[in-house]
Amino acid sequence: MLEVHKLSKSFRVPKQRGKRAKVGLDETERRHQGAHFFAVKDVSFSAQPGTILGLLGPNGAGKTTLLRMLSTAITPTAGTASMDGVDIVRAPLAVRKKIGFLSGSTGLYGRLTAREMVAYYGALHGLDRRTLRQRMDELFGLLAVDAYADRRNDQLSTGMKQKVSIARTLIHDPEIVILDEPTTGLDVVAAETVTDIVRRCKAQGKTVLFSTHHMHEVDLLCDHVVVIDEGRLCFEGSVPDMRERTNEEKLDRAFLALIGRGGEA
Repeated sequence: MLEVHKLSKSFRVPKQRGKRAKVGLDETERRHQGAHFFAVKDVSFSAQPGTILGLLGPNGAGKTTLLRMLSTAITPTAGTASMDGVDIVRAPLAVRKKIGFLSGSTGLYGRLTAREMVAYYGALHGLDRRTLRQRMDELFGLLAVDAYADRRNDQLSTGMKQKVSIARTLIHDPEIVILDEPTTGLDVVAAETVTDIVRRCKAQGKTVLFSTHHMHEVDLLCDHVVVIDEGRLCFEGSVPDMRERTNEEKLDRAFLALIGRGGEA
């Protein structure tokens, strides 16, 4: 289970830059407090095992900062979160054993092959050789990586790299999976493979946090939805709740209404 409680992250803004940032940018002014800019402010929500939680928000809303805090890549300014009862602030190393985190960029080592890349991360997680081989065989088969498993990562297409990144994310069989826009830039076939993996994670009882800009994916996959804008929570509920709250049948229009931009669709 994932529980997030009043999570916040602020960054100090140099004086001169802070003054310039406020000029003509009314929509971000409430994110400034003194010399600090709040990328995320007092966000709380939860996600149950065996469910997919969709994280939505416009560019710059604070989604990536929120996910990086949950992955323990950065430390919150205030608040906390827990992964199956393990606190991200008090026990970040224990949290990393429980989660698989796919960031917005693939971040693969170009000179390693796909197989070497995934094996390296499996070893970092302490998998023995037999378990590692079994997990790699399973994931490479599901993701159709076998055909290029021994090619260097810098020779792979965007879709191929993303599949390798997903295999790396899941190699240690994490209980909680955090995916930051996993289908962005993928063709239809590759995107469908990724969504199949997300469904499989749910079927295995994992908690999945899924950030996306694609509303059809939200409609197709998500049991629960969290919407943030300007660093703050503005909606938490189901997809039907989104439609009911906004009186909009089209999910993109419902999303725009929730963030106060209903006239843009």
